[in-house]
Amino acid sequence: MLINRIDVLTFLGRKPFFSVADLAVGLKIKPTSANVLAARYARSGVFLRLKRDCYVLAHDWPKYTIDQHFTVANFLQVPSYVSFMTALSYYEVTTQVQKGFFESTAQKRTARFEAGGIVFAYYRLSKRYYSGFLRRDGVFISTPEKALVDVLYLYSLGWYKVDFDSLDLAKLDRRRIREIIKAYPDRTRRIARRLCNI
Repeated sequence: MLINRIDVLTFLGRKPFFSVADLAVGLKIKPTSANVLAARYARSGVFLRLKRDCYVLAHDWPKYTIDQHFTVANFLQVPSYVSFMTALSYYEVTTQVQKGFFESTAQKRTARFEAGGIVFAYYRLSKRYYSGFLRRDGVFISTPEKALVDVLYLYSLGWYKVDFDSLDLAKLDRRRIREIIKAYPDRTRRIARRLCNI
């Protein structure tokens, strides 16, 4: 029975996570039974619980691609977009690769989720600074210039550490950076101007 159910989940679960409702529909069982099943399989290690009512198949989790992790990152806190050094690494603007660590900007709260050795960190920014992102392959991610400004903003507040030597600023559009920083405090603007020579 377990094998058959996991086969069904694998068939269903081409998306990178599933809920109790997905289990109920996929296995054609009542929601209460799906809830019991999810709890049991999470305890036994078949499912990995990412947050309330959000699961993945534990044996698949170590094989997730960057894009799948980005999709999960967008879902664990809504609204949010991938940013900071995670986005800069994705755009190959930095040599500083953060393996198993994904950073996003969020509107609601600063938070951290950890599951199976993977960390999803969210830094809350006010609505004023929640911009400069796009949807790429179904995932919300900052532009490279906005990712840098997000880094510099938190750095200017003393809330973020960054190795500036790891950044290849030649890959960024300085004109866009100049436009973005207009909305930011003086301290952030000064750091951006000095770093980017703008």
